Parts: sequence; structure tokens; C-alpha cells
Amino acid sequence: MKLRHLVILCALTAASGCASAPTRPPGAPAAPGLAAGSAAAAPTAPAAPAVGPLVPDGPPVERIAAPLGGPQRGPSTAKVTIVEFTDFQCPFCGRVLPTLDQLLRDYPNDVRILFRHNPLPFHDRALPAAEAAVAAEMQGKFWEMHDKLFAEQSDLERPALELHAVQLGLDLKAFRAALDSHAGQARVDDDLALGRQLGVRGTPTFFIDGRPVLGAQPVAVFKQIIDDELARADSLLRRGLPRDRLYATLLAGAKPLMAEKPDPPPAKPDPEDQVRIRVDVAGAPARGPADAPITIVEWSDFQCPFCARAEETLTRLRQEYPDKIRFVWRDMPLPFHDQARPAAMAARAAGAQGKFWAMHDRLYADHAAPLGRERFEKEAAELGLDRKRFGAALDAQAGRSAIDADILAGTKAGANGTPTFFINGKVLTGAQPYETFKARIDDELKSTDAMLAKGTPRARIYAVLMKDALAVRPPAQAPSNDGGDDDPGPEADLKVYPVKPGDAPAKGPANAPLVLVVFSDFQCPFCQRVEPTLAELESHYRGKVRIVWKNFPLPFHANAAPAAEAAMAAEAQGKFWPMHDKLFAHNTELDRESLENYAAALGLDLPRFRADLDAERYKARIEADKQEGSDLGVVGTPAVFINGRKIAGAYPFETFQKIADAELAKVTGKLAGKTAKTKKTAR
Repeated sequence: MKLRHLVILCALTAASGCASAPTRPPGAPAAPGLAAGSAAAAPTAPAAPAVGPLVPDGPPVERIAAPLGGPQRGPSTAKVTIVEFTDFQCPFCGRVLPTLDQLLRDYPNDVRILFRHNPLPFHDRALPAAEAAVAAEMQGKFWEMHDKLFAEQSDLERPALELHAVQLGLDLKAFRAALDSHAGQARVDDDLALGRQLGVRGTPTFFIDGRPVLGAQPVAVFKQIIDDELARADSLLRRGLPRDRLYATLLAGAKPLMAEKPDPPPAKPDPEDQVRIRVDVAGAPARGPADAPITIVEWSDFQCPFCARAEETLTRLRQEYPDKIRFVWRDMPLPFHDQARPAAMAARAAGAQGKFWAMHDRLYADHAAPLGRERFEKEAAELGLDRKRFGAALDAQAGRSAIDADILAGTKAGANGTPTFFINGKVLTGAQPYETFKARIDDELKSTDAMLAKGTPRARIYAVLMKDALAVRPPAQAPSNDGGDDDPGPEADLKVYPVKPGDAPAKGPANAPLVLVVFSDFQCPFCQRVEPTLAELESHYRGKVRIVWKNFPLPFHANAAPAAEAAMAAEAQGKFWPMHDKLFAHNTELDRESLENYAAALGLDLPRFRADLDAERYKARIEADKQEGSDLGVVGTPAVFINGRKIAGAYPFETFQKIADAELAKVTGKLAGKTAKTKKTAR
């Protein structure tokens, strides 16, 4: 299967509260009747500062050029500007309001908040509410309406909007006329277009002097950035910069607005992805018509950022194919996500009270918020669940057997990572673009339409398809790393890659006929899973195997790079392989304290070990390994090269044995040929 990277800006996807991309293009000029200076101008970057090239004190930080505009709270002379993109129907936007109010109280002279609209397409009342806010702004009552809308967030229907207008003393006739004519839509569309250019993918999203903050974060997160920005602002003011030039000066070096990119073409399915795998759906949580011609079964993990990203696509599919798709959930909590299994149990406990999908949606909607018992109970309370019964279910781990059954079924079907989807039994791996899903679904609908035309009852389509499907996914059709969480991307090439062992850590005879170069990550569970297989290969081909280690820490494993440095620091003291074994034996405990404990247990010179880590002495060497792996086509871990032939993934011993035997026969044949040639020459 052809492997492909999905470049994911995690902070702008998984960390958001409610997530989606805008669906409407920028509208006509801004709505009439707005107060001067409050209408959203065409998206432009802040003007360059009039006062020389002043640079604030402090290390460089990433800034996005969020222009001024929109309704404002706080003084215009504030030192720190917060631009907020929000949605009146988003529960997480409502949840962050007390935090914003506290910031205005704690920094009365130093912080201002600018409001931008970002109604998400799957919130059906978000756009009307936004237009109501603009209509109130026309009459000078934006913030009053803003507070009303969030206070009564559960009812944003037209009668409620008009009642708010009456309670605020607005001219009801003018308010109704503005709603009827959609006078505020152009303004909202302009904000949506601006947000899209800035990379806003969900709500709430904030830019604190251009520094992005995603989701309903705690007040401490905001204060940490605000205090840092205040120090930078004060450094500029002390040098004579006028206060009204602060924002433009701070953003002078910010990233420009990001041009909108055309939608990518849908990926063409590989022939191997057309194999149908028998996937059972009995008893699993499902939504959509039971007799839908398309059944999408998803193996997923509530803590996986790629799964959260895929939820946006699934939401769009539900909207476009309301009567054509049944969605079925299967749990696949990954072992290195400490809260994935508890979250799965929380969703199951909610499901026991008829609220599985409601809990599912809430857990994904605010993916930035930490998971844990407190979060689960809070969500349960807001969903109106029987909290005592919910808590008892969590305590008893009532969903454990069902989750374990899902994991087993997923492994059998070939779901080695998350998210993995089966569309009428045909696999699609990773957080693929919407267009890829749509192309696969439309193609599958052609097949199901033909079945219907031949008399297959609609309710029997999935059962008929599953009857002839494969019971187990063949290893050659296991999924590739295409935007999924730790999906190792199995692949066994006939091609021979130019792998150079170099001076990397190695064990086994230097002249061994089989050389296995392993690109791996100490935090990757699949790398941990392949280690016993490598040990079995050493034993089976005793004296004929040399194993060479190369570091390939994945960017979304926070402790993988530090662990790699610890292993190289241990190598400098002659203990690479003992440290290697320690790290894999405890690959969920790779924080600095644990690394030092392992070093002490191995009898390393601890001051020297610490100094090596502090100085990041082996960072360049690890980066060189990663670059070498990338040049060889490695995109996931583990990737093992047997005499240059690549196997990507934690495959069973038999897969490695087949290639090892072939390579050994090849080497033995060459040696035999050389021996015969030597004897002939001697004669």
C-alpha cells in the first residue's frame, strides 16, 4: 500500500472544543447599521508599526496575524488583545465565559476581548443566533444579547430570540426585519472566512496577541500567556512605543493570513482495500437507519487526536447521507492513552442509560479538556444521567468485557491503529479527508443500488455482503499509517533499500548473513510488541542475525525523544541494550525521573548521564537517524529492514521468517557460487 503523511496541526484540530470547517464563502459587504469601527473589515494583517523595528523582550513565540475588529470588551488602550472566535450553540464556548469574565476583572486596564463569529455547520441554531447578535449590535446591544444567548443556550429558536430582544428593550420590528432579511449574514460570513484563513477549525479559539489558545482552557492557561505578554508590552513601552501601537508592533513579525487551500482530490483506493472483511455489528452502539445500505464500523479511541479529527468528517457524512449510512462504534483504547479505557467505560455507562452518543459527542467535542473521572461525572450531570448509577457502573467497570471483545474483534479484522473504518466491510484507515470517505461511499452505493434493483431487501444488504466476506483480514491487507494513531503501516517490499548500519548500536556477529536494521520508538506499543519477535529471530537463526538499532521517535509521543536520548547516553557508558530492554519493559513510564531511575538501576554514572540529557548531547544523532529513515520511506514504527527488505509493522514471527529464509538462501547461494568459482580457478 502506498504510504502517505497527513500533515496535522494538532493544536488546531484535536485541541479545539467543537470542531468543523466553515461551509459558506465570504458574503457581501458587512451588515448595515453597525456602530463605526465595529464591523468586520476585509481580512488584512495588522499595519506595520510606525515606530522603528522594535522587538519585545523575551524568547520568540509563534503568532498568527489576527486583525482587529468586531465587538470589544475592555479598554482600547489595553496592553493585551484577545481575539475570540466562538459559536453561541457550542457548550464549550459557554463554559469558557466565566474564565473570560475573570480575566476582565483581574486585568481591568490591560486586557481587551474582541468577538468574532464562528457558527459551526452542525449546530443548526448557531447561525440564527449569530445573526440575532448582529441585529442587536445594530441597536447598540451586542454584549447584552451575547450574554442572553449564552445564558439560554439550550433554546435558540426564533421565539426565544425575539423574547430576548423584548427583554433588552430593542426595537422589535427592526430586530425582526434584520432576521428576516438576514442582514447580519454578510458580517458572520466575513468572520467565518477570516477564521478559516487563520486556521480556526473549532470553537472556542483565541488569539492572545496572536498566540493561539484552543478550547475552554482553565484560567491559569490564559493568565500564563497574558502575564508573559504584559512583560513584553512593558518592555516596549519603556522604550517609548506609544500604547496604541502595541498590537501592531507585537504582530509585525506574525505569520500572515494563511491562504485557503483547494480541497484535496479523493484518494484512490488500493486494490487490497476492496477486500471485504466480516465485521459484526450486533450489540454495538449504532446511529442512523438500521436498514441503511451503507454501514460504517469505526474502531476508535476517545483520547486519540486523529479520532477526534475524524469526527468532523463523520458529522458531515451524517448531514449529507441522513438515510443512507448507519454508524457503528467499536472501542479500541490504545495502551499508551491512559484515559482512553476509562473514557470508553464512561461512554458505555452513559449508553446503559440511553445516552451513549450524547456522551460520545461531548467527549470528542472538547477534546482539549483533560479526560478523567471528574470530567466524566461532570458530563454525566449535564446530560441528566442518574449520577449514582453512572458512578456505580464506572466503579464496577461494567463495560470492560464489551470493550475487550471490541479490541479482540478489531485485532482480528486488522484494525491495528485508530481510527480504522470498515465501509460495508472495506477498510479505510486514518483521519482521511472528507472527499476520500465520500468517494468510497458513493462507489459503494452503486453496488448496493444494484443489489436493491435485483430484489435484495434494504434491511438485508449488510448481512448479504458479510456472508461472503473474509473472516480474518490477511496480513498483506493490514492497514497503513495514513493519519491514524500509531498505526505502524505494515508493508513487506520486494525492493531492496540501501540501508547503512553505520555506527549505530548493534548486537550479533559482525559478519552475520542476516542484518536487521530496526527503526523504532521506545514509546510506541507496536515497537514494544515486535521486540519478542526480534528475540525469537535471534534464537531461531542463532549466530546468523545481527540487529542494528536506529531511533525514529514519533512526534506525537512526548517521551519518545527523551527516551531515545537516554538510550544513547547509556550506550556511551556501554549499556545501550540493557537500557533498551528497561525502556521497553516500562514504555508507559518514560518521564525524566523514571529515566534516571533506570540509569541508576543499571549502575550508570548518574551525573554523567544527567549531564548528557541536559545538554541534549545525542539530539543531532537521533535526528540523523530520523532523516535516514525518512529517506528510506519510513513513516511509522516499527520499520525493520532485513538485508534491505522492508517490513513495516509488528508482524508475527512467520512474516519475518519468510523473508529471512529467502534472504538467507540468497546469501548461502552466493557463498556457494563463490566457493565453486574459487575451486575452479584453483584447478
